[in-house]
Amino acid sequence: MKLGVSQNPYSRKINILNGMRDGIPICLGYIAVSFTFGIMARNTGLSVFQAVLISATNLTSAGQFAALGIIGASSSYVEMAFTQLIINLRYCLMSCALSQKFDERTKFYHRFFVAYGVTDEIFAVTVGRPGKLRPAYSYGMIFVSAFGWTLGTFLGIVSGSILPERIISALSVALYGMFIAIIIPPAKKDKVIRGIVIISMLLSLAFGYIPVIKEISSGFKIIILTVLIAGVAAALFPVKDDVSEEQEEGGAL
Repeated sequence: MKLGVSQNPYSRKINILNGMRDGIPICLGYIAVSFTFGIMARNTGLSVFQAVLISATNLTSAGQFAALGIIGASSSYVEMAFTQLIINLRYCLMSCALSQKFDERTKFYHRFFVAYGVTDEIFAVTVGRPGKLRPAYSYGMIFVSAFGWTLGTFLGIVSGSILPERIISALSVALYGMFIAIIIPPAKKDKVIRGIVIISMLLSLAFGYIPVIKEISSGFKIIILTVLIAGVAAALFPVKDDVSEEQEEGGAL
């Protein structure tokens, strides 16, 4: 008799280990990017504890870098909160999409804790995983990725005054390298994804030059493009949910 996932005592452990394994590339990329954040946090006047606490509780590169500018300008908490809301609003869309990947029996507290680790890179990997998503898999990936982000911040703020300026500048482009590494493999395999990626790039470029739209904040631009492109793609190229028999038999975790 074939054991379902719920009957396998090691299934949860396997999911966690698989998540940790898939999170290693993200972790390495995060170390490089957050290293730069740590350097900038030191220049802004933050202590090691403050910088590490920010990275441990906020997994958002754009939001954290923007926060440094606000802190440096001694702006109000209201401006800080509003800026973070606009910049990170796209994660609401990602969370809505990701929630559909979970089994309907998945408990609320699992969804709540997984939401902590919704980043662009983690979302791209988890949403592209075939079949239903297990919280244990997400926990493994989030743990490794968050550790890399926090560790990079610590290393950056401690050694910020040691490295040459040219090396610091080179590290700042690491995040874009991660995006390319996430996009290229699926785009090579699927012509629909390849076409959507190209259209997304062209529209994103156009949004930077169209008179009225170019004045919109980058956060809202991402939301508009995501809703527009994802909505059209979902209507024209629907994808069937390929869930294996073993996954359907398994429990929520």
